Amino acid sequence: MRLLGPTFERTTLYGWLGLLAAILLGLVAGRIVSSVLLSVANRLQKRGWIARGAIGRYAAGPVNLAIVTIALAMGLQLIYLADDLRAVSGKIIALLLILSVAWFLYNLVALMDFVLRRMLRRTDPKLVETIVALVRKALRIFLMVMIGLFVIQNIFEQNITAWLAGLGIAGLAVSLAAQDPIKNIFGSFTVLAERPFVLGDRVIFDHIDGTVENIGFRATRIRTVAGHLVTVPNMRFTDGIIENITRRPSLRKVMSLGLTYDTPPATVEGAVRLVEKILQEPDIAGELNLPDEPPRVIFDEMKADNLNIQVVYWYAINREGRDWWSHLQHMQRLNLRIMRVFADAGIAFAFPTQTVHVVEQSSAR
Repeated sequence: MRLLGPTFERTTLYGWLGLLAAILLGLVAGRIVSSVLLSVANRLQKRGWIARGAIGRYAAGPVNLAIVTIALAMGLQLIYLADDLRAVSGKIIALLLILSVAWFLYNLVALMDFVLRRMLRRTDPKLVETIVALVRKALRIFLMVMIGLFVIQNIFEQNITAWLAGLGIAGLAVSLAAQDPIKNIFGSFTVLAERPFVLGDRVIFDHIDGTVENIGFRATRIRTVAGHLVTVPNMRFTDGIIENITRRPSLRKVMSLGLTYDTPPATVEGAVRLVEKILQEPDIAGELNLPDEPPRVIFDEMKADNLNIQVVYWYAINREGRDWWSHLQHMQRLNLRIMRVFADAGIAFAFPTQTVHVVEQSSAR
């Protein structure tokens, strides 16, 4: 209060009213300029100028803060402030202006998404999403570090050179303590370069089966089929075995049809031809991986309790609109059709049975 005492004693009523007017004027002007920028940004985007419109939208908030800060600085000139208090207020004003610039630059990093997507428009969209996410995080971390160092040096008047020298002396200890984080960062670059998976892929890694939701600098988050979110350090991917289920071209299905032993050979041959015909029907064959992997129907074995017909086909799962559930629907449709056709043809399926032969022996006399 002793520091503020002279301010209340020596500031006139007109000075306080001027400060209040400056603050109100800054708030109104900032809101008006911000609204104009947003309106112009919307018009530019409607005309197809996405990047220019984004710049206007990203600048709206920071410009509002800068205008209010400038108005506050002008209003503070109308009141009496002691030298120490004026120095502190000057640093606060400078800090707010720096924060407004930093806010704009932080928002502007999002513009890199648009630039990178245009540069990589012929690349796999999932890979583009992975690259964009990593570049965005790297730029924003770098920006925050640089702004922080600038504020420390110029606002708080600290010698960051001595700080950096001290960090250099402690660098060895830090590097030893941060081996795992550094490995995780290199692991993220390995994932980006080798592309064992990208965002949205379903993978199996170390008994974890799920969809990749996020690839960060330290870890990758995988949503399991049970709904759990698992975080895996990136360094584990450098020497682990990763199964990418999404990239399989097809899903192999093996089915055994067991016929009763009293089925005549001609009927067995007919059953094989019936199944082959079903697999050629448009709604069944249309979802198979043809012509690369044609289906196979073979009378392959005479088992202990049935005559076995083996059916092998490949469901083309890696196509638009295909997934595990569509595969199950296709499998159900095929199985029901085989059952109906066999029933109409009088072909019976076998089931495990056991026949016991009892040998009668005459009793000794």
